[in-house]
Amino acid sequence: MSRFKPDPLSADAFRGFYADILHYLRKRTDNANDAADMTQDVFTQWLDYRDRARVEQPRAFLFQMARNLLRDHWRKQKVRHSVHHDPAHWEAEPVTDEQNDPMAAAQRLQRLEQLKEVLAELSPRRREALMLHRFEGLSQAQIAERMGISISMVEKHIAFALLHCKQRLQKDPGKEQPE
Repeated sequence: MSRFKPDPLSADAFRGFYADILHYLRKRTDNANDAADMTQDVFTQWLDYRDRARVEQPRAFLFQMARNLLRDHWRKQKVRHSVHHDPAHWEAEPVTDEQNDPMAAAQRLQRLEQLKEVLAELSPRRREALMLHRFEGLSQAQIAERMGISISMVEKHIAFALLHCKQRLQKDPGKEQPE
């Protein structure tokens, strides 16, 4: 008697994997839309994976990809939280009634020039990763794809660039320190 063994790479199997991964990510994120996006990213990465024919356990492989994306998501959330809740970190001049004050405008321009100089000190790859992330709002996965590097390398570029900018802007002798 021959037993029928389902093909682990069939469309039905992947529909099940999709539902399982979506459920897994929904339980671990605070946003159903983020979970759906990450699930989509898992399958996009799977389709881009060159050696998928060699993968013996596609379900386990897909869940590992989901865990990696979840870890990246948590890191990004942690960075966003620290940026939004640390007033000394990347804060622009506060919006006040003095917006029309020429001195305040001059100080803002000076601060922008300092930032421009600090960004120019970065290597082109670090500057590109930082600009894509901070100013264009791309995810680390999107940046990795655009730059042709790993997500891990994108994380390193961004982290080193932010650290460099923070250190240079804090110790810049031309910058006035509050008393």
